Amino acid sequence: MQIEPVSFRGMPCLRIVADGARALVALHGAQLLSWRPADGRERLFLSERAVFDGRTAIRGGIPVIFPQFGERGALQKHGFARNREWRLEGEERGEAVFALVGDGSDADWPHPFHARLRIGLASERLRVALEIGNTGTVPFAFTAALHSYLRVDDLSQSTIEGLQGCDYEDSAAGGTLHRQHDYEVAFAGETDRIYNDVVAPLALLDGAHRLDIEQDGFGDVVVWNPGEQLCARIGDLAPDDWKRFACVEAGQVLQAVVLGPGERWRGAQLLG
Repeated sequence: MQIEPVSFRGMPCLRIVADGARALVALHGAQLLSWRPADGRERLFLSERAVFDGRTAIRGGIPVIFPQFGERGALQKHGFARNREWRLEGEERGEAVFALVGDGSDADWPHPFHARLRIGLASERLRVALEIGNTGTVPFAFTAALHSYLRVDDLSQSTIEGLQGCDYEDSAAGGTLHRQHDYEVAFAGETDRIYNDVVAPLALLDGAHRLDIEQDGFGDVVVWNPGEQLCARIGDLAPDDWKRFACVEAGQVLQAVVLGPGERWRGAQLLG
């Protein structure tokens, strides 16, 4: 594995190269911005209107959501991890390891913690693992996700397989509860679903292309696309960007993780 510092849109980043695959990671949020397997085809979506000011969350790639998913709590939407500067700890067992440390001095989150993001590349596969450790003296609870924006050529020709039989909360319909009966999840208008207790491997089908998706440690899968109307109101997306991505997120959303002092939690998503 080779790791070298680069600048992208004026922001400090790291380029990772391994087995013919390439990834680009911003230190802001430890956010993957690009992933190209050995075949050279970009698999992640990054908005051309994404803001790179070192303060704003970057629209696209794989944002790290911690310690709060969405607005399910008192913190800012999706928590603070995606807006903080992470540091490269180094390479360990063929993975690039990034770290974010909190000492408990934050008034909104008075809990000491150590977060790590591990990124592993193979020729055709990407593995992203999030680790959270409680370094304080009292328990804390959190929710988390890897908010993966997966690039598609045409959303109208894209479906997700593997969620049949799963219950989901439909956030676009007021949080109503449903069961996925169809074998495929298709996209029609705004889609915002939290699938619970997902254990089977998934696949994103995009015309002639297929991307297999697995996860470990995360109990939920979030499927999101803003659709045409909501996309037009999101400032860091172009009006037609909704056609070019599907978010399939590994998440721990519906049931928070409770970590006691000295305990650690880990969740991972595997794409390939």
